[in-house]
Amino acid sequence: MLQRFLIAWLLCLPLTAQAAVFYPQDYKLDNGLELIVVPNHLAPAITQMVWYKVGSSDETAGQTGLAHYLEHLMFRGTSTMAPGDFSKIIAAQGGSDNAFTSYDYTAYHETVAADRLEMAMKMEADRMHNLQIKPETAVPELSVVLNERQQRTDNDPEGRFTEKVRNTLMPNYPYGTPVIGWKAQIEKLTAENATQFYGQHYAPNNAVVIISGDVEPEKVLQLAKSIYGVLPKHEIPPRQAFGQAPMPERHSLVMVDAGIEQPQLELNFVVPSYATQKAKEAYAYEVLGEALDGGEVGLLYKSLAVEQKLASGVEAGYDPDARGPAIFAIALTTRPGVDPKVLEKALMDKLQALAKTGLEEKTVKAAKERMRRTAVFARDDLMMPGYSFGMAITTGHSVNDVEAWPDRIEAVSLAEVNAALRDLMANPRTLSAMLLPDPNATQAVKEAAHPVINHDAGIR
Repeated sequence: MLQRFLIAWLLCLPLTAQAAVFYPQDYKLDNGLELIVVPNHLAPAITQMVWYKVGSSDETAGQTGLAHYLEHLMFRGTSTMAPGDFSKIIAAQGGSDNAFTSYDYTAYHETVAADRLEMAMKMEADRMHNLQIKPETAVPELSVVLNERQQRTDNDPEGRFTEKVRNTLMPNYPYGTPVIGWKAQIEKLTAENATQFYGQHYAPNNAVVIISGDVEPEKVLQLAKSIYGVLPKHEIPPRQAFGQAPMPERHSLVMVDAGIEQPQLELNFVVPSYATQKAKEAYAYEVLGEALDGGEVGLLYKSLAVEQKLASGVEAGYDPDARGPAIFAIALTTRPGVDPKVLEKALMDKLQALAKTGLEEKTVKAAKERMRRTAVFARDDLMMPGYSFGMAITTGHSVNDVEAWPDRIEAVSLAEVNAALRDLMANPRTLSAMLLPDPNATQAVKEAAHPVINHDAGIR
């Protein structure tokens, strides 16, 4: 089936109806756990990803950072496994593991040899049900979390900028609060807080397990039934609805930081996600984002970097996998000596001109072709099925939505892309943000603003 994708791409022919991406097998165990299996026999290895339908947007007021804190504690031991042993065992088998927390989900993953799947399943099932959160391990781990925040946000100019931008853009939504949490609230988190959060949200009926690799679906199903299927389900509190919260209208933000050498500019728009779209405009925004970005062939790069020589870097991004509203962002880095306000004006002039004249058919066609190509090669990556299905299902969508993505992108018309661009330019929920060097900073201050950051040492 993958070969059909490659042939269609290489011959520049449209894919046939009902194109798909991963061709998974989707199962639901009696205890509510969803199991997705994607066979991939390119190598004798598997990746297991376990996603929980809980993230920082599910935290209660005053306890920001709790979802991420619990993610750390999931490595700190169960009734049968000592603290830290989880990763040690995976590494001893020649594998790798990690985890991450976002606004709408928390995920854990391991990549091991295919014949170690049973071991990986048993370990994840163990901490899904038997996690032990003790003060003697929880208190030191809180220090690790605070250190992570210090390194990646408080001591990082771009981290501080990103946090301020999101909070300014969406101050009344959970998405305006940092996933890692506010420092003053992290410091107050306790083992009891984490234990309660774990008991409320970590259960098989709130989890999705995705297995990708050198496996046979029916054998994986039987194994999952014997390991995950015996875990008891329990009542999960309903997820908080986002509703309609006020957001600031068109405004700007400027931050000055001695740790920055080249000015950076961002243009952020609050737009619909898959979950909040009225029709299919999220797919049009995806195609628009690819047309504007597209690397060196993108419209903005060609205009601002190649032709006008104002920018050294140009990116456009949009992630529609969210339970609430999403952000369409354009990020630019100025060339040395270029006034960021000049670049900002050039960006707005270009976007307004494109909105007025419309994108050309060939531009949209090329953007969709690049996106289709990405779907082709995603099939060869053991992690991509997990990411794709995990993000979709934890934000309220389905396996079929992921598999229908190529067809839905292909169905986006030129008129719909141009309508998305016009809507973007008329969008009142817009933030123009600049991160500028401090012209008055001494060399000593600049050096102090660039601390050595260690992203290892078990920090996730």
